[in-house]
Amino acid sequence: MGPEILRDVSLHVEPRSFQFLTGPSGAGKTTLLRLLFLSLKPTRGLVTVFGKDRATLPAAELPLLRRRIGVVFQDFRLLDHMTTYENVALPMRVRGREEASYRADVVDLLKWVGLGDRMNVLPPVLSGGEKQRAAIARAIIEQPEMLLADEPTGNVDPPLASRLLKLFRELNRLGTAVVIATHDLHLMDQIAARRIVLADGRVDIHD
Repeated sequence: MGPEILRDVSLHVEPRSFQFLTGPSGAGKTTLLRLLFLSLKPTRGLVTVFGKDRATLPAAELPLLRRRIGVVFQDFRLLDHMTTYENVALPMRVRGREEASYRADVVDLLKWVGLGDRMNVLPPVLSGGEKQRAAIARAIIEQPEMLLADEPTGNVDPPLASRLLKLFRELNRLGTAVVIATHDLHLMDQIAARRIVLADGRVDIHD
């Protein structure tokens, strides 16, 4: 099955907590995020999310659990044929909700992340930083209990990275547990937060 990416890793993400996940390239940061998002099964060991064991979780329950988790992907994954507003509202549409029930929430959220004047444009028109903020807005529109962000500041300049970090901190203050995978030491030095350091397949935690 190939070499183990992670081994002997033991950690617990507390509700309403904030932590950075860091380590050298190839250390397994994205793999650990995928395990937390339940998109990957461990070859051995136990992964429990919201009290549910991934190994025994019925397939029908996966979508319900994932709705409680927001994910900001490194490559944005915005749909180019949809406007910024439509991309952020997509999780609501997928659930079959009527637009009237969520439109105000989407508009308010886009204003909160600084995209109030960009909600009707298509992603190809947006800058890298604007795409990143749109991806964050889409990830948190359903007010997730946990947010996983994979290198969310990797494509933006330092001032915007600091602004994005403030958005994540504010979201955390509102009650969401936040896990940010990053190798940006300058970003991590801006706030006092738990650091989960991956190296050689193992984890070292600095509180």
